Amino acid sequence: MENFPYVHRDISWLSFNYRVLQEAKDPAAPLFERIKFLAIYSNNLDEYFRVRVAQHRSLIRVNKKTKKELEYDPKELLSQIKKIVNSQQEEFSDIFENQIVPELKKYKIHLLRRLDLNKRQQEFVDNYFQANLLPFVQPVLLLKHKIRPFLNNAALYLTIRMEDKDLKITEERYAVIKIPSDHLPRFIHLPSSSPGRKDIIMLDDIVRHSVQSLFPGYEIQDTYSIKITRDADLYIEDEFSGDLVSKIKSSLIKRNVGPPSRLVIDREMPKNLRDFLLDTFHLEKRGILVEGRYHNNFDFFKFPDFGLTQLKNIPFPPLPYKPLEQAKDYFAAIRARDHLVHVPYQSYESTVLFFEKAAADPDVTHIKIIQYRVAGKSRIMSALMKAVRMGKQVTAFIELKARFDEEANLKWGEVLEKAGVDVHYSFPGLKVHSKSALIIRKERGKTKLYAYMSTGNFHEGTAKIYSDLGLFTTDRRITLEVSRLFSYLETVKVTNQQYKHLLVGHFGLLEGLISMIDREIAHAKAGRAAKIVLKMNSLQDEEMVEKLYEASNAGVQIDLIIRGICSLVPSKKGWSENINCISIVDRFLEHARIFVFHNDGEDAIYLSSADWMSRNLRRRIETAFPIYDKNVKAEIQEMLRIQLSDNVKARIIDEADENEYTQNDMDLSIRSQVELYYHYKRQGEQ
Repeated sequence: MENFPYVHRDISWLSFNYRVLQEAKDPAAPLFERIKFLAIYSNNLDEYFRVRVAQHRSLIRVNKKTKKELEYDPKELLSQIKKIVNSQQEEFSDIFENQIVPELKKYKIHLLRRLDLNKRQQEFVDNYFQANLLPFVQPVLLLKHKIRPFLNNAALYLTIRMEDKDLKITEERYAVIKIPSDHLPRFIHLPSSSPGRKDIIMLDDIVRHSVQSLFPGYEIQDTYSIKITRDADLYIEDEFSGDLVSKIKSSLIKRNVGPPSRLVIDREMPKNLRDFLLDTFHLEKRGILVEGRYHNNFDFFKFPDFGLTQLKNIPFPPLPYKPLEQAKDYFAAIRARDHLVHVPYQSYESTVLFFEKAAADPDVTHIKIIQYRVAGKSRIMSALMKAVRMGKQVTAFIELKARFDEEANLKWGEVLEKAGVDVHYSFPGLKVHSKSALIIRKERGKTKLYAYMSTGNFHEGTAKIYSDLGLFTTDRRITLEVSRLFSYLETVKVTNQQYKHLLVGHFGLLEGLISMIDREIAHAKAGRAAKIVLKMNSLQDEEMVEKLYEASNAGVQIDLIIRGICSLVPSKKGWSENINCISIVDRFLEHARIFVFHNDGEDAIYLSSADWMSRNLRRRIETAFPIYDKNVKAEIQEMLRIQLSDNVKARIIDEADENEYTQNDMDLSIRSQVELYYHYKRQGEQ
């Protein structure tokens, strides 16, 4: 199959981030939740530029030097990215200025600018500036080819256009000062002008109000906000030699002083100042990103709520999973049957107890865990250290290349080592992304294995907002192979491991998935029912995209639930007429990976740590684990049925790329995340 429809991952990702922006403009969403989605959109975009755009800039530099042929033109792609992002940023500003700000006023919340301040508020701002901001603002006069200050990564600055008061020098002067949002709150409460009114001002506008005092010899003409985003990729994934830990420590020091990948400016900035900044900071025009008056809009995460809980989502406190949390004998409950826990609908307590019970249990001899991302304060890590004190052998494999969590993982590794945990670190050139743990227990003179496998990390924080599935099992078909996986991670001596039940990256994961698609194709060609349901974060791998097109054309019915990147083009005539795709963006981040193959009526269901990205399927140790328990299978099928019925928060992914909300013939509105919460609530009450 040649020249099949394929969307570049970074263009598809922008479509996903637009779905986040759609939530910010949804009038049915609570106001503070809409503001939160502005923050999520902005935070996503910052990371995208620091990592993905930085990579394409690097490819342009490499290609110039080596004339290496690429499968795409990075210059053309960057131009496409800039066009899409600029359009989205205009919509972002429109949502904020013309929807959010007026809506806030309905609740007597007023976001003021400096010209809106009354005399009392002006005095407050003057005093606040002198008392709190003066030590941090760092005013610097810019002189072409002479003074080029270093701008910190993602820090906020004001550029100032001004004139000499004595008019001895007629040309414009420029300066830059820091907005110290890294030291002070971004939103400052002001004295209110009337009872019940809530006035706030952004830190940026306090600096704007007081900037004249910093340049007494000049007349301030205008101020415009800017920030620089610096490249963040550590460029270590393909290194195969040397001390990986020391390399990462060195790279972390350099991360915030990397080359700039973009200059974010106020769209009102005049061209002459824009050109001056490009020249001053040695940036190309394509490195400019135009936004509104304010940058670092991820600070909207901290927008004050004034106690107005009615402007937030109705709380969904995690529901206890009673079969484990309230079990008289925790391990006996797992021996009796497999258990599936779905966070954040259900509590993460069952997972934490897996380690805490093991640490305290005198019959447990070993605990093994793969650490990819971990909370800053972690009961799980505390349990591991307690287990060592209790005389147990504890092994932790720590992946140091978890982007933006490298430093935290290094610190945890050092803490665990000091506590006596047997710590193993990353393999150069290979990420370990599996989410697995194993407990070894002595029972009646024999060894019993307990496994926990998940689609998400061992992170008590993200378990409150990420939707993930975790399986507890003593099924020897699974536990023996989990033990084999840990043996590999601890010794790296066996390079050709065989797995019959688990699908493991580098040891048959890709081949196993292709084999199951081929099996559905064979069923379809033989006239039997053939169906695939796939839920994941991202679908990008070209071979898998091509294979799904082949399955569609053979008559296999395919339903996709893809939160983020989808390089496949669904519902395209001649290619994917049997493929339907939705994306669900709502209050919880959809993070679970589920693969269902009809298998002539004997459904093969796998949960996995792996998305169908080339890096996951080809360059990582991932696991996809089978579901054998019939009750757990039924639970997963019901969950997927609810999500595929969503007609409130699901968007259609298709060739038009318009992210239209789904519509169906049902009279009942189905918001799948709400339906799932009450589904589990009813289960817990039975």
